[in-house]
Amino acid sequence: MIEVTNLSKSFGKFKALDDLNIHVKKASVYGLLGPNGAGKTTLIKHLVGIYRQDGGVVTIGGEAVYENPSIKSTIVYIPDDLYFFSQYSINETAKFYASLYPTWNQERYETLKEVFPIDPQKRITKLSKGMQKQVAFWLGICIMPQVMILDEPVDGLDPVMRKKVWNLMLQDVAERETTILVSSHNLRELEDVCDHVGILHHGKVVVERELDNMKSDIHKLQIAFQDEVPEGFLDELEVLHRSESGSVLLLIAKGNKEELLSKVEKMNPVILDLLPLTLEEIFIYELGGMGYDIQNILI
Repeated sequence: MIEVTNLSKSFGKFKALDDLNIHVKKASVYGLLGPNGAGKTTLIKHLVGIYRQDGGVVTIGGEAVYENPSIKSTIVYIPDDLYFFSQYSINETAKFYASLYPTWNQERYETLKEVFPIDPQKRITKLSKGMQKQVAFWLGICIMPQVMILDEPVDGLDPVMRKKVWNLMLQDVAERETTILVSSHNLRELEDVCDHVGILHHGKVVVERELDNMKSDIHKLQIAFQDEVPEGFLDELEVLHRSESGSVLLLIAKGNKEELLSKVEKMNPVILDLLPLTLEEIFIYELGGMGYDIQNILI
């Protein structure tokens, strides 16, 4: 559905995106991760046709996005910093959206008044940030989009409203085959909704995989031996992170689970536990070898 091939973008001498490639399948939820300054927002602004690329190809549904009104009419973009016309109420903005988007669904707009308990006569810019974000989703979902591009989408929403919003979007993924690309630093939340993940670093995608497959390739092991750690033990493993607490060794290692456990078991540990790994830990340890690892800081 979304194809980005060899995308490059520079601002002066700074290269924001460097030969970047991503592939987002139809009816999927794709999590775009990366440290601050990795290029996530720059990529998103290419996907919605705000920026023109210096090189490469950006397509949605097989069509180029830049200066393509027909494909843009199928996309909803909800950024972190929202913009609404200062004098418009929710109802007035809804009428404006209806004039722009041929797929606008007025019946859905009326139905969702039950989900978003905000007076539609109120001027949007007078609402709190969280309520403005609710309005953005309310209006965006009523466009009946084929693609939703979200940048820190639920920041400012309370936990109940976050769940309501995600339920609405995931319902569209399942029933209407909507495609969602979401960039967020809330990795715990993305872990619950994403089926694919791409990790950006210095303008490149360094990892792009199904979330379940990514978890199956990186493992957290808690190990203890009768005496010291056997000599050469760690040389046989692809270790991303190591820490020790007394006699217990904690490892984050890459590889096939069965092969990894077999190698450890040969060393006769007295304790060997395979612990669940979170998306946040995968993110940290995947970037650990790229100057983004966590180190102790002495003050």
